[in-house]
Amino acid sequence: MSWLVNTFSVQKPVIGMCHLQAMPGDTGYDKKGGLDKIIDLAKADLRALQEGGVDGVLISNEFSLPYLTKTEPITAIVMARVIGELRSEIEIPYGVNVLWDATASIDLAVATGAAFVREIFTGVYASDFGLWDTNVGQVARHRMAVSGENVKLLYNIVPEAASYVGSRSVEEITKSTVFNCQPDGLCVSGLTAGAATDSSVLAKVKENAGNTAVLVNTGVTDKTVVELLSIADAAIVGTYFKRDGIFEHATDSKRVEKLMTEVRQMRSGF
Repeated sequence: MSWLVNTFSVQKPVIGMCHLQAMPGDTGYDKKGGLDKIIDLAKADLRALQEGGVDGVLISNEFSLPYLTKTEPITAIVMARVIGELRSEIEIPYGVNVLWDATASIDLAVATGAAFVREIFTGVYASDFGLWDTNVGQVARHRMAVSGENVKLLYNIVPEAASYVGSRSVEEITKSTVFNCQPDGLCVSGLTAGAATDSSVLAKVKENAGNTAVLVNTGVTDKTVVELLSIADAAIVGTYFKRDGIFEHATDSKRVEKLMTEVRQMRSGF
């Protein structure tokens, strides 16, 4: 898991979410505001995250609800446009996530120079989006075909809004995913964005992940970040950073700074 330190230059990095507004074609797309509104709001969130002191940023189409497991091409194309507009202002390592399309996420990372992606790469699930299947072998080969071998892959093995088809334990899933798929990191989530991650599940994944990095993926707050980072190797934080901690609101730099103060104090004890 040394790649985390090499990428973010700190132990226990915190990656802030830059949630993009609904894309063209999405049910919530603001036709009046158009792409200019998406870009302007993304820039404001990015500035708040960086001013607050996060170690990295993950850019995702979080407001493309309800999500597709195979996205329309316009989604990743527009995201590439948005990230192109942000590039001159990005001062920290960044990743991308085209929800919930692993191939499109890798394509976007290659196109924009992102250091990592977060996605559902493995498993079959009963989900809010229907029966959700994956093909990690195909995605791994696509990654090589598009020269994405340097893009780090964060596997969400406890996906939001879904449960595994089958009865394997999280310990078994962790061990087999690490052995068969060689992920760069494993993400552990709660039910939805902003929902608390079960620390006992996080601990089970960490205990069985070997040298693979484990990230807490949802529900981190200023009150829980130290406890969760005592287990996990990194944290991805989105909803807590929003004004009043509400998912739909803009990012609040003061809330970012508050959480990062807790993290810096924790790091000073290393």
